[in-house]
Amino acid sequence: MKQSQMLIPTLKEVPADAEIKSHQLLVRAGYIRQIASGIYSFLPIGRRVLRKVEDIVREEMEKIGAHEMMMAALQPAELWKESGRWFTYGSELMRLHDRHERDFALGATHEEVITSIVRDEIKSYKRLPLTVFQIQNKFRDEKRPRFGLLRGREFLMKDAYSFNESFESLDESYNQMFQAYSNIFKRLGLNFRAVIADSGQMGGKDTHEFMVLSDVGEDVIAYSDTSDYAANIEMAPVIMTYEKSQDAPKQMEKVSTPDQKTMQDVADYLGHGLEAGLKSIMFKVDDRYVMVVTRGDHEVNDIKLKNLYDADIVELASEEKTKELLGTGFGSLGPVGVSEEVEVVADYAVEALANVSCGANEAGYHFVNVTPQQDFKVSQYADLRFIKEGDPSPDGQGHIQFARGIEVGHVFKLGTFYADNLNASYLDDQGKAQTMVMGSYGIGVSRTVAAIVEQYNDERGITWPAHIAPFQVHLLSLNPKKEEQKQLADQLYEQLKTAGIEVLYDDRKERAGVKFADSDLFGIPLRLTVGKRAGEGIIEMKERTTGEQSEVDQSDVLSTVNEWFKQ
Repeated sequence: MKQSQMLIPTLKEVPADAEIKSHQLLVRAGYIRQIASGIYSFLPIGRRVLRKVEDIVREEMEKIGAHEMMMAALQPAELWKESGRWFTYGSELMRLHDRHERDFALGATHEEVITSIVRDEIKSYKRLPLTVFQIQNKFRDEKRPRFGLLRGREFLMKDAYSFNESFESLDESYNQMFQAYSNIFKRLGLNFRAVIADSGQMGGKDTHEFMVLSDVGEDVIAYSDTSDYAANIEMAPVIMTYEKSQDAPKQMEKVSTPDQKTMQDVADYLGHGLEAGLKSIMFKVDDRYVMVVTRGDHEVNDIKLKNLYDADIVELASEEKTKELLGTGFGSLGPVGVSEEVEVVADYAVEALANVSCGANEAGYHFVNVTPQQDFKVSQYADLRFIKEGDPSPDGQGHIQFARGIEVGHVFKLGTFYADNLNASYLDDQGKAQTMVMGSYGIGVSRTVAAIVEQYNDERGITWPAHIAPFQVHLLSLNPKKEEQKQLADQLYEQLKTAGIEVLYDDRKERAGVKFADSDLFGIPLRLTVGKRAGEGIIEMKERTTGEQSEVDQSDVLSTVNEWFKQ
């Protein structure tokens, strides 16, 4: 394709709102343009990359027997009400109504739609297992869209769904999909890890996220330094054994702690370490209020709290409600003498403590010499904290280290959650009705493009893996006004196209420096430059990633290019 005829608007300067490399480079190189906050259009060169990623996804889906379809993006609220998610999904679900005041949602995901279709069309065990997928735009009203394609309000996603006769059959579908995802991200050249994850608003229990390792990732991965164990930090269990304090419990005492706002302030004021204080946080867990108590140097893990209660919604209690229940606001909370309306749960580490400090539920005061069960009651102890670096790995091998990751894929074992709620059943070989067992599997296709750029770039621009790049070859005619250069460049362009090589031909009337800068920015693997030696039939070839340059005779260009790509 001729560059003069393509919409590829490049920028010299970094956009002011672009914080990370992928956002900066994709905008500067003319791959994407922002339409509104969190909403982007893919320009022609960006669409070519997106299509290549889609093609790899399709190939691996079809290898495991998944069949592509396309579902409606506009979904009636009735389906979401059947599953119960209309009320629990939260504010990210884009809701609207038509001229008849009927409620709809723009598809954030398609579990309800596909379950209703399969429920109505599949009646016999003979049609199971079944796996279908689609590649379609999704819509989520992110509170804070950021990082370009990594957190948007409209994005391209591959979502797949499996329907099975049994949990054993689901395991087989899940394992096939897990392997397909691994194949996809390997083919895309990504450095990634599959980690144990939380199912969140999707429902179900067993789930893995596929994380591309990157310093700009919004998720923290906890991994073993000696094994292949990896989990989202939210899901990593703590397996430490806490040695119970041998100190004899002392008499609890209330002390003044004026103007001490944080746990560290209080610890310094009272002259002890963070581990000798109790942290107390109020949560609303569905319709009940729960105080979670941890050691002062630990952080409450609200996902573990949600799983402990098998809750739909866990959120911090408001300060107003906290004052109503405990008589004080944040900063002075503690488990001693709390209202019966508040259930107190504590992390396992708390059970081993004695003679520690905690808030006195009175502004400016704390208790010291507090011992659990003697001075306050705990309804149950559980693993309620985030794992820390240096903690033992949950698989018993090595210790935990942290890395940041970009989530590009997620696989779920949904079980019967949606099938139960939407009455999706089939007749088994005995003629008895059985509930279908489901899996759900997603890849953020547009997000994956950004993740690739995060791992493949240098100071000059993008360095695409060869099979993902928008074109294989970037052909530059440095001075089209000179007939010998234009003639040779035109001949090469036609030869490359005829040979089936994807070529972008920079035939613009621009300075050589502009053409070289744009070429580096685009990240196309090979650059062929027709310049001063055009009259001799000599072309300069440069590899984008290594910067290695060589001169090639016109007659050898095709064989040289083909050999390079074979290698």
